[in-house]
Amino acid sequence: MRLQKIKTPVDHLIAGFSILVMIALVVCVVWQVFSRYVLNAPSTMTDEIARFSMIWVGLLGAAYGVGQQRHLSIDLFTMNLKGKKKLINQIFVNICILAFAGGALVWGGSELVHKVYSTGQVSPAMQMPMAYVYGVLPLSGIIMCYYSVLFIIEAVMDFFSLPVVSVGSEEKA
Repeated sequence: MRLQKIKTPVDHLIAGFSILVMIALVVCVVWQVFSRYVLNAPSTMTDEIARFSMIWVGLLGAAYGVGQQRHLSIDLFTMNLKGKKKLINQIFVNICILAFAGGALVWGGSELVHKVYSTGQVSPAMQMPMAYVYGVLPLSGIIMCYYSVLFIIEAVMDFFSLPVVSVGSEEKA
C-alpha cells in the first residue's frame, strides 16, 4: 500500500489506546469481582468504568478492524474477482463504509453527543457527563472514514495503473 506512511501512525495510536482501555477494563472487572465476592461490598464506580470501557473498546476495535480491512464482508460473490473488477468492488465496499460511518457514526453520533451534553445527562455512579462516553461514536466514525478514504484513493490509483485488457483476452491481475 502506497499510503502506508500516513496509515501506520493512526493504526499504532488506535491499537495502543485500545490496549490501555482494555487493560483498564480487565482491572475494573477483576476488582469488581473481588470486591463483590471477597469483600462483600461491590464497587459501583468500577462497574460503570467497565461498561464504558467496553463501549470504547468495541467501537475503537471496529474502527481498527476497518483499518486492517478485517471488517465484515461477504466474499461469496467477490472472491473470484481479479484486476479492475476487484478494484471496483473494493471502491464500492469502501464507499459503503464511508457512507455508513459518516452518516450513522459521525453525524448521528455528533447529534447524540450534542443532545446528551445539552441536557446535562451524567452517569449515576461517577457523575461524569454521558457525552464523554458517547463521544467515541463520532471519533470511531471519523477514523473509519479516514481509513475508507485512504483505501478508495489506493484502489483508484491501482485502477488507473492497471493495463487495459483487450476484449477477448483474460485479465491477469
